[in-house]
Amino acid sequence: MHTIGELLRQWRHHRRLSQLDLAIAADVSARHVSLVETGKSNPSAEMVLRLADHLDVPLRDRNRLLLAAGFAPRYTERPLEDGALSAARDAIARVLHAHEPYPALVFDRHWNIVMTNRALDPFLAGVAPDLLEPPVNLVRLGLDPRGLAPLVVNLADVRAVFRSRITRQLATAPDPGLTALYEELLSPAPGDATGRPVGSDVLIPMIIRFQGRELRLFSTITAFGTPLDITLDEVAIESYYPADAETAAYFTTASGHA
Repeated sequence: MHTIGELLRQWRHHRRLSQLDLAIAADVSARHVSLVETGKSNPSAEMVLRLADHLDVPLRDRNRLLLAAGFAPRYTERPLEDGALSAARDAIARVLHAHEPYPALVFDRHWNIVMTNRALDPFLAGVAPDLLEPPVNLVRLGLDPRGLAPLVVNLADVRAVFRSRITRQLATAPDPGLTALYEELLSPAPGDATGRPVGSDVLIPMIIRFQGRELRLFSTITAFGTPLDITLDEVAIESYYPADAETAAYFTTASGHA
């Protein structure tokens, strides 16, 4: 098991900060950071959390830091269905419902879908049943030939967006499960067509061929601002919007909205 000093040093190196950089950000002395990292000083729980905050350590890993320093975890992890999270769950459900007639969904840190709204249902009708067995993984669902991939006109672009987003996630916090997902579905193969560079356009829409139409959608991601629960810290809401008038008209008509 790693010591608190070793873990803090790993996170500091991961963030590419010097001891002085971290000390200035956290308003402590560089000597104190050095003493903590070398095990010559035992930090308080408050100091652990202060350093973790400036290192942008996810809540799950802050618990590990606290345990390594000899303190009890501060952050709980409960299923979204837990009664203690009912207010947050109801808020998410309202956001999903309010976004109709356009699709929206909620996924966790491993891109497993947690909740969806009704606008997504028609697109899942032709998906292989085993891909819809929980946990339904959004990346696998989007890229599998038995999933949504046959509907996606610009699949190379969508794959490149997934690759870029998960690469950024891993740069923020290493995760074995996320690494395995990347290696399974997103590692570039020889001759792989990766599409346009993700940063080459202001916006790259996802183009879906559905019911004889080409629907163009872009998405935004919403996360909880200051969660104190690991589950809420790790879920995100992805909301899809029409990128042109024809797509907006399709969803409005399909849903029966005036």
